[in-house]
Parts: sequence; C-alpha cells; structure tokens
Amino acid sequence: MPDPREMLSSVFGFSDFRPGQAEIVAAVTQGRDTLAIMPTGGGKSLCYQLPALCRGGVTVVISPLIALMRDQVRALREAGVAAGALTSGNTEEETEAVHAALEAGELKLLYMAPERLAGSGMAGLLRRIGTGLIAVDEAHCVSQWGHDFRPDYLRIGALRAALDVPLAAFTATADAETREEIVARLFGDRVPEVFLRGFDRPNLHLAFQAKDRPRQQVLDFAAARRGQSGIVYCGTRARTESLSQALAEAGHAAVHYHGGMDPADRRTVETRFTVEDGLIVVATVAFGMGVDKPDIRWVAHADLPKSIEAYYQEIGRAGRDGAPAETLTLYGPDDIRLRRSQIDEGLAPAERKAADHARLNALLGLAEALGCRRVKLLGYFGEAADPCGNCDLCLTPPEIFDGTESVRKALSAILRTGESFGAGHLIDILTGNATDKVRARGHDALPTFGVGREHDRRGWQAVFRQMMGHDLVRPDPERHGALRMTESARPVLRGEERIDLRRDSIARAARRPAAKALVSEEDAPLLSALKAKRRALAEAQRVPAYVIFTDRTLIEMAERRPASLDDMAGISGVGAKKLETYGAAFLEIITGAATEEMHPARRRLAGRAGGAVYDRLLEAQADLARGADGTAKPMSCPAALIAKLAEHRPRDMGALTRLLGERRAERFGPAFLEILAEA
Repeated sequence: MPDPREMLSSVFGFSDFRPGQAEIVAAVTQGRDTLAIMPTGGGKSLCYQLPALCRGGVTVVISPLIALMRDQVRALREAGVAAGALTSGNTEEETEAVHAALEAGELKLLYMAPERLAGSGMAGLLRRIGTGLIAVDEAHCVSQWGHDFRPDYLRIGALRAALDVPLAAFTATADAETREEIVARLFGDRVPEVFLRGFDRPNLHLAFQAKDRPRQQVLDFAAARRGQSGIVYCGTRARTESLSQALAEAGHAAVHYHGGMDPADRRTVETRFTVEDGLIVVATVAFGMGVDKPDIRWVAHADLPKSIEAYYQEIGRAGRDGAPAETLTLYGPDDIRLRRSQIDEGLAPAERKAADHARLNALLGLAEALGCRRVKLLGYFGEAADPCGNCDLCLTPPEIFDGTESVRKALSAILRTGESFGAGHLIDILTGNATDKVRARGHDALPTFGVGREHDRRGWQAVFRQMMGHDLVRPDPERHGALRMTESARPVLRGEERIDLRRDSIARAARRPAAKALVSEEDAPLLSALKAKRRALAEAQRVPAYVIFTDRTLIEMAERRPASLDDMAGISGVGAKKLETYGAAFLEIITGAATEEMHPARRRLAGRAGGAVYDRLLEAQADLARGADGTAKPMSCPAALIAKLAEHRPRDMGALTRLLGERRAERFGPAFLEILAEA
C-alpha cells in the first residue's frame, strides 16, 4: 500500500498535513468506519481523496452538488488523479467515458449525487466495479437537525450495508444531535471512529457591525476589496437582486443568486463564480453548500444569519486555500426580531425551538462580544483559545460602560407598559418624547417617562439591540413584535447582577474599511504577474483559475521567489504533475528568464533529496564517460536508471551491479557508491 505522506507530497504538493488530517487519513486508509467533523476549509476532501489513492478498488464519493463534484474532478485530474463523476449535468459522451473507465478499472474516485442511488442496478454497478470505500461529503444532510436536510442521503446506509465496505463521513458543523443521527442513519449497528477537529480558522478576520445604512456599508466593504472574489449573503431574495444591482452600478462584477431563479440561470452563476476572478455573488443561503472555490477572499452578511452554526458554515467559504480572508456581518434589531419570529412561528417541537433560540443567542453573543471574537466563537464549539489579535475587537478594543442602570430603566419601561410595545415607543418614553401615541396611552405620566435622557435615540437603539443580543428581551410574535422580558433579565432588574454594554457599536465608521494586503508592497507586482499568467492559462484551458494554482500557492511563490524547478517543487500546492505542466512557465515569470529543459526522470525528483543525488551521479558519469583515463569507448546510463539509483540508493557493489549490469558497474560503480554512501 502506498505511503499517504509520500502521496501527499508527490500528487498534491503539500509537505505536511494540516492539523488533524493525518489521524483521519490513517483511519480511512486502514478501512475503519470514520465520522470526521472538521472546520470548513480544514481540508476534508483530502481526507478521502488521499486514502482513495492508497487503497485498492474505487472510492465512491457521495456529494450534494453537481458544481462541487465537477470542480473536484477537474482539480484531481489536473493533479494527475483518475477521477470521474456521474451526474445529471453530464453529457452523454461524458457518462459513456466514465462508464468505460470504470469497466477498464482506470478510475480511483467516482463522484455521484445521493439521488443517483435511487437508480435500479446502482448497487450492482458499484459492486461490479470493485467499490472499496464510500465517502460521504456534507454528511449533516442526512440529519433532520442539520441545516441542509436531503432525504436521498437516507439511502446511503442501506448501500453501505449491501456493499459491506467501510464508510467515511465528513461534515463541517454537527452538534451532538446531528452527530447522533448521522451515526444512526449511515453506520447502522457499526460504531465509527469519531474525529472532532479544531474549529479555528486563523486566516479568517472576523468582524461585525451594527447596521447603519447597510447598503452603503456593504458597498464600502466591497470597494476596499475591488477585484477580489466575494460572497454577500442576504436574508431575502429581493435584497440579493437590489444589492447586486447596486454593486454592479458601483463598477463591480456582481450577480445575484437565489432559490427562485430558473435552474439554468443558477447554473450560469455557479459556473461564472467558479471560473471568473473577482466576481461577487449576492445570494441567499441557497448559494453556498458545495462551493469549493478556494480563493474566495471575503464573505459579507448583509443580514444576520439564522444561527451560529450557519454563520460559521457561511464565513468558512472564504479563504479555503489558507491565505488571508475577511468577513463582515451586519446586524440590527429587525434582524433579531425576524430570526426570533421565524423560530417561534415555525412548526418544530418545543425542544427544537428552544435549541434554535440557544443557537441564535450564541450568535448574538458573538455579535455583541466585549472581547476577542475568536475566543467567543471557539468557546461555543468547546475550544479554549487565546485572543487572536486579528479580529475587529482585538485590533480596535470596544469602549465598554456599565449598562446596568440603563438596562433596568429599559426593563422598567417594558413592564410598566404591559410588555405590549416595541423599542421605538419605549425609547420615546425613556427620552421624554411626548408623541401623540405616548400621550394617548397616558405613558407620559409613567415614572419612567424622561428618565433616560443620558442617551439619545441612537444610543437607546443600541441599548435595546444589545439587550436582545444578551437575550434579556425578546420580540413576542403574538403581540406583533412587542418586547417582553426573559427570565435571564430578572437578576439585572433586581440589581443582583450587573451588565456591561458597548458604547461604540453605534458609531459610524469614520472611513472606508481597509482591506488586508495579501503580500508585502515589494511582492505585490510579482503576485499580480503570477495571477495574470494563471488567468491566461485558465482561460486557454477553460478551467477555474484555482485549478491551476490557488492564491496561497501564488502568494508563496511571490514571497519565496523560487530560482529553479527544485525550489518550485518545494512550494505548497506544487505536486509532480503541476510541476511538469506549469513549473517552467511560472518560474519564467519569477526569474525573468526561460528555464533550462529538465529531463522528465530528473523532474520527478525535483524538490526531493534524490534530485541532488541525481545531479551528482550525472556529473560523475560525465567524468567517467570515457573511463578514468579518458581513452575508453564512451558509455552512459539512461536517465531513468540514474533516477532509480538516486531514489533507491543501493549501498554495495552487488546491488549496484544488479541494476546497472556488469559493464556499467565496472566503470561507474566505485564512484557511484561513494556518492550514494554520502547521500
């Protein structure tokens, strides 16, 4: 069985695993049933692709979206891996080619959607082609508790039982209920090995802003990142259309995407986003699951997500290549009311509603955090962390004040008005604004009338929003969104607990938010040139730019400036196949000179210790080509044989003679053995 670490380097071009990958790859390679919960962008795909290359038979990958499958197949083929997909998006010729490759035993990975499992004879086909492993991507789709339930996933458990092969399931976010259901539905009576890997994505910059002209906030954020691929998530279909139009009018390449669009139009957007550099997609959550574009540089939420799990999943689509990426989430009282009412008015049982409120509370706590957001986010997933120094609150610590008295005044106003009014009316009471509505109800005679003049209207809006964020008050759907006090507010009202609030979260940003530079000013021109070369190659081949090289790989090239193919082979993401295909072209951009042609046998050793040994053996061979005295008949070894010596390094004359033959061993043996002994 091939060594996974060797395949990691030679095929995928990575010198080492990401945290948590090695153990999962080992378990899957050894045929153990596996459930892996890994962060979005944490390298889940590699955890079944690598074992597929090391194991016998075909690995069947069940994945939810056609676009995702096509992207992964394309990227695998570019890396020299035999992969195919059976999807409804295939042409007849593509499907025939996949079946022919399967029958010939040429494919290592076969991708298919769960809906294909319903076809008659599918189990028979998978048995006939020698399926050795089933990998399930986005495994939370099997769970009613997961946020993307797909009934067709329920057939996978029966397929696993019928084929009696190991199964590896992968998902980015799965709480306890979802994990239990995944295990029950996919693994049956078999108990998988469960890997719960760290949720930290240190390359993501986390930021929240209270809504204050939200359209302009999004436009400013995008303007500071012009030319970078991004996603803007919106709460409604109408907002995706209006905001994408506003971005287009501001000079951005922007399109909208939502579930109400014609399927052909949605596919067009998916294809454009995959292929084009710098496209912005303004979308509902219908866009996202299965987006495998690694060089998305930013994700913005124009509206508050529905839960902390959804937030984590959606921001996780940025920076999957490991290079810096940025996120911005806008939120306001209307968002909170909407999300609360969606939960309360839903048909879920009471226990599910309580769990959904808790998930929303966790997100609101993150939005109104007083300290490092990464500490808060990872704490929700059960991980301890030190302040990141990279989120908005670490970079600009918030101004905090003791808000206990303000909160008590607000709670008093809520209770004295019978928990029957929204924030607007309550603010009028607190600030002493005797509107017709206030006077008509006699609220100008309340003890709380005018007691809150320490804040202006904007300040009180921030107080009420933060109270909702801390779950001290909730909008009551049966009273048209009127605020009612929760049990957690009672200790504050009674003076038994104090509460800190943020004073700064309502202040307008003084300037447009600056984008973080991907490289230093010195390396920026080279990075631009490398991206231009990548774009030209991608357009010529009609593939997404990241299939050639990801942003992270180009950034490393720009920073390290490799001077030879050996150096280039040491760049993360440059495997043997990509070095052969693209190495010289990118090296020419970096060095400004054409690269000397390298023999294929030598190129396969590029970046490895055997490369230097090969060069020394070749040099020794040249010195001895006409014998030690320079008068003998010329003799040499084929390049493939020199490469074999450099790779296997025989240590004695007997082993060397078996490889070279007696005549070559007689001439070159002693010199070669001396070099090999030093290697």
